[in-house]
Amino acid sequence: MPMSDIAIDQIEQEITRLNYRCARILDDDRLEEWPGLFVDDCKYAIHPRDNYVAGLEGYWLYLDNHAMLRDRVKSLREANLYNIHQDRRIVTGVMFDGEQDGVFHARSSFLILQSDVEGRGRFFCTGEYLDKMVFSGGILKFKERIVVPDSFNMHGLVAVPL
Repeated sequence: MPMSDIAIDQIEQEITRLNYRCARILDDDRLEEWPGLFVDDCKYAIHPRDNYVAGLEGYWLYLDNHAMLRDRVKSLREANLYNIHQDRRIVTGVMFDGEQDGVFHARSSFLILQSDVEGRGRFFCTGEYLDKMVFSGGILKFKERIVVPDSFNMHGLVAVPL
């Protein structure tokens, strides 16, 4: 949907809603719904800031189609072992960066806090989302989400999508 068909404030609201919906789905452990936020021909990658800025590939996770997103969720449910925890994502600074050929560009900042089953809470990760989104069936979806953590080192496993 080109910019002439939709007002900038409307697209900013849609982008913000998509970001909040994604955070809520992940925080609520509704992982099976997460791939539905993406179009079929999509990309999701976690690209540490040092590598991103230097133009190096070195991803922590790289999924380049919808089937890979679904497989990631299936592996988290059936195969992977990781600490039982509860995440809380705080998404802020959602900013629309423009549109080109029906692809909307945006960026936002995130903070993820994590609590374990014993009640210990801790800071887990900060960074930014670099998003490309398109309308599919009248719904805004991610075409590309590049997650850029601020630090190359993590204190724990990155199991659930950031």
